[in-house]
Amino acid sequence: MKTTSLFPIGALLIFVGYTFAAPPITPTQVISLFNGKDLSPFDVWVVDSGHSDPDHVFSVVEQIDGAPAIRVSGQHYGAVITKDHFTNYRLIVEFRWGLLTWSPRRNSARDSGILLHGQGRFGNTADDFNGPWMRSVEYQLIEGGSGDLILVGGFDAQGGPRISPSMTCTPEPKIEGKAQRWKPGAPSVQFPSGRMNWYGHDLDWKDVTGYRGSQELERPWGEWNRVEIICDGDRVVYWLNGTKVNEASGLSVREGKLLFQSEGAELFFRKIELHPLIR
Repeated sequence: MKTTSLFPIGALLIFVGYTFAAPPITPTQVISLFNGKDLSPFDVWVVDSGHSDPDHVFSVVEQIDGAPAIRVSGQHYGAVITKDHFTNYRLIVEFRWGLLTWSPRRNSARDSGILLHGQGRFGNTADDFNGPWMRSVEYQLIEGGSGDLILVGGFDAQGGPRISPSMTCTPEPKIEGKAQRWKPGAPSVQFPSGRMNWYGHDLDWKDVTGYRGSQELERPWGEWNRVEIICDGDRVVYWLNGTKVNEASGLSVREGKLLFQSEGAELFFRKIELHPLIR
């Protein structure tokens, strides 16, 4: 299948009062969101500095393990955010962790994430619009918890209510004080907010650097991992290194921007591709 590089075209979407002028892009061929040279398909967003990035939280390195990559330093919270918005696609991302960790997560598990269906104003996870992210659905990247699904709420207007996406999942029975894990074939439950951990997320997971779980699918530090995500209408399916780890349906959001987080840990992204769905 032919691969193309994507460059910005204007867009505006309607969600709880927020508008985009153009319809979302549905890939008909492979779209490479990382062109190997620069961050031109993305907007940069950093807490307290907005679209300015004086400390170079986000940059492109010419070579890591033999190829160019997007470097995320992790020093400040924020994200690179696609200028365009998308729907109905298969997303393939390759990532690996770096060495650096930063306060307040200096000694915590290395943490980042891929946010799907990002909607609303930049920074709308805080009511003053200086938050790090946007209302969205997260594929969590964190040591021991990569593949967790998190519903990220956001604000539509200053002083207005915080609104979260909602979903339907099949969790295993709830254990007091523990986040639920995805269990294929279990009874469906509606979630107006919250999260669904991947099926192998340790119940006694520890937020410490280098954590590896008893059913760990993430490769050892310094090796590349492959994330695959299906976004098909109101459904998302998550894979990590070839294993299906999570799934949800009935999502209240079906389209939006893609965000790649900075959250206290250095990491690198190389392949970032949107593929057409095979129906």
